[in-house]
Amino acid sequence: MASAVALLGASLLMVLLWMVFFWVPTEAVQGVIQRIFYVHVPAAWVSFMAFGIVALCGVMYLWLKDDRFDRLAVSAAEGGMVFTTIVLLTGPLWGKIAWGTYWTWEPRLTLTLLLWFIYLGYFMVRNATENPERGKRFAAVVGIVGALDIPLIHVSVLWFRSLHPQPVVLNAEGPALDADMGITIGMGVLAFTVFFFGVMMLRYQLECARARAELLEAR
Repeated sequence: MASAVALLGASLLMVLLWMVFFWVPTEAVQGVIQRIFYVHVPAAWVSFMAFGIVALCGVMYLWLKDDRFDRLAVSAAEGGMVFTTIVLLTGPLWGKIAWGTYWTWEPRLTLTLLLWFIYLGYFMVRNATENPERGKRFAAVVGIVGALDIPLIHVSVLWFRSLHPQPVVLNAEGPALDADMGITIGMGVLAFTVFFFGVMMLRYQLECARARAELLEAR
């Protein structure tokens, strides 16, 4: 099942790339560089969703002490780390053309970089103690607290002075995109989401297999 979902996600990514390079029209003001939008925004969506899963599973793990939630959390966190890295790589490439610089310490960029470091901290605290259960609890707390950064990233362009454009998809007045661009960004979100869940499920299965192996070894 997990392999099928991952394969479907990979197929959808191929369709997305075709749409980005050969189907969707070129944006009139920014030109070809605007096509990064169809990778940058879906990657951001998946990174937020992944960290939301980490936080939710962290709450369930602390409540029920069920290792399955910890395995799911670490599987989501690894995927989220990858997609947050994609966001931080594609954003500066777009910013260099749009703003004339790869990086500026404006609110959304800074908070997104903070999210990346929170993910890094999540993995560091898991291995910061000789007691594995304590490390899992520490990581769960980091995941829960770190999720507070997600809504701040979204509203930062509304609350603070920012070079980053305001939302063009999730805004009160509706998407500010033409139909073809809307379809392409929708495909991007779908493809990235399905691929993430497929990879997360595979990673979860690997984590379960590792736990079973450790149990057999302990016997």
